[in-house]
Amino acid sequence: MTFTKITEQSSHYDHLEKMSINELLTNINKEDQSVPLAVQKVIPQIEILISVVVDKLKDGGRLFYMGAGTSGRLGIVDASECPPTFGVSHDLVIGLIAGGDQAIRKAVEFAEDSTDQGWEDLKKYNISQKDVVIGIAASGTTPYVIGALQQCNENNISTGCITCNQGSPLATTAKHPIVVTVGPEFVTGSSRMKAGTAQKLVLNMISTATMIQLGRVKGNKMVDMQLSNNKLVDRGTRMIMEELNIDKETAAELLELHGSVRNAITNYGA
Repeated sequence: MTFTKITEQSSHYDHLEKMSINELLTNINKEDQSVPLAVQKVIPQIEILISVVVDKLKDGGRLFYMGAGTSGRLGIVDASECPPTFGVSHDLVIGLIAGGDQAIRKAVEFAEDSTDQGWEDLKKYNISQKDVVIGIAASGTTPYVIGALQQCNENNISTGCITCNQGSPLATTAKHPIVVTVGPEFVTGSSRMKAGTAQKLVLNMISTATMIQLGRVKGNKMVDMQLSNNKLVDRGTRMIMEELNIDKETAAELLELHGSVRNAITNYGA
């Protein structure tokens, strides 16, 4: 199958500089509305990958996200939100970006072009067959990501990917590929737009569904969230009030005593 990089094809719109602000916003929004429908089409593939992730994490493994530029930053955002949201260790879901942490804020030139650095970065974490690695690249051609997944495959480490180009080198390398075909971007080649939105939606699905499967949600509540600010303490108090049908003062006392929503609910009346 011939590989066509759809994310680099010319925008359906032209003369953007002649559009009014309202026209720009309306057209960007029109394009954005197509993204959830594109994600919907690949739910079966997302389900397969999540099943692999859940099995690995239940067996003591870890989940790694790998990417460059926008893709790498999105992976890091999703990984960094798992501990405060679900109360898991910072070592359970790990985001890696080409160029290292400095690339989170500023682009590191040519960092993504190394076919070896991705694997070297994984080795720093003593990567093993218990882990699973998901490569993220809208183009599906990022050497940093592809090289890492190739080495993972050779070492019998489970691999997945999130990309937006069918038949791309990344899609054909990953054992469990997710390909969300969102089409050309509003600004030609600007894959931080629809492609980035698609990647964010899929990452939300992966981490959220995985954590629910691991028992980190009760009912529809984040009962294991870290109480790291007043907003979250207040949210936790309200969760306890609702779950136990008690007043706010009692709920706050229980939360302070037990240190988490789950423990407060579990130990109530014990």
